[in-house]
Amino acid sequence: MSGNGSIVAGCLAPHPPHLVYAENPPQNEPRAECGWEPLRWGYERLRAQLDQLDFDVLVVHSPHWQTYIGTHLLGVPDFKSLSVDPVFPNLFRFQYELSVDVELAEAIHDEGRDAGLVMKMMRNPDFRVDYGTIVSCHMSRPAWDKPIVGISSCRATSYYSVEVMQEQATELGRATLRAIEATGRKAVLLSSNSLSHRHFTTEAPVPEDMSREHIYHHGQYLWDMRMIELIRAGRSRELIDVMPEFIEQTVSEADAGSLAWLMGAMDFPDYGGELFGYGTVIGTGNAVVGWFPQRDGVAAGGGAS
Repeated sequence: MSGNGSIVAGCLAPHPPHLVYAENPPQNEPRAECGWEPLRWGYERLRAQLDQLDFDVLVVHSPHWQTYIGTHLLGVPDFKSLSVDPVFPNLFRFQYELSVDVELAEAIHDEGRDAGLVMKMMRNPDFRVDYGTIVSCHMSRPAWDKPIVGISSCRATSYYSVEVMQEQATELGRATLRAIEATGRKAVLLSSNSLSHRHFTTEAPVPEDMSREHIYHHGQYLWDMRMIELIRAGRSRELIDVMPEFIEQTVSEADAGSLAWLMGAMDFPDYGGELFGYGTVIGTGNAVVGWFPQRDGVAAGGGAS
């Protein structure tokens, strides 16, 4: 291990498959006319910032790779398959081909295990990578020219509580940072989750009909705005403190620990995250956000003192 690695960016990178559908990439079979432009244009702005950075790997924590005994990491060098969204197969049938930074994944595994977390490497070459990982990676880096590290959500919320999940995810974030530093990687981290997550139960005849798109209810919107205010103000510890109530009130996908993982890995930044876009997808609230520690004059590793 070479040392001197750092996190060059951390991103809140939501994964509604509708965004890939509306982009019409060649990998996705269904075709769209348009749709969800505020979020898609937000991702464009995020990509423009990432294009200015020198980095080696995307590390993504996904709510849709759910593991109930410990945290798992992709441990096979290459994956190639068809990903079909089980809820929206009419929108997302995506032929993916990706490479994995297995060395970094193993380093995160070892750091997490040494911190007392239950960790496991996923060595099945026929494993189907979850669509949350695929969507966040594609929207952040559609060229697919960087290896990834995929991290599961251990779902401690289901066994224990939201509070335990957030504590474990924060510790996993710290382990992720130590592994990045030890391996000398320059990494971009992706927290693959929405904010509020109460969503519609029926779909419009034309899915991309934006006249049907809005937040599920006003209270959910108010919570999203409160969380975005904390993000933009650099009040990341307060963000985590109010997370249990936010999750309870909005059925937030943050219950999977992805955002707490990101804040732990970046050592709770006290500088603001840059909001690139906010929008709704089937009633859920989604924000595209970037934290850039080196640009904003923070020490390598992303930490706030």
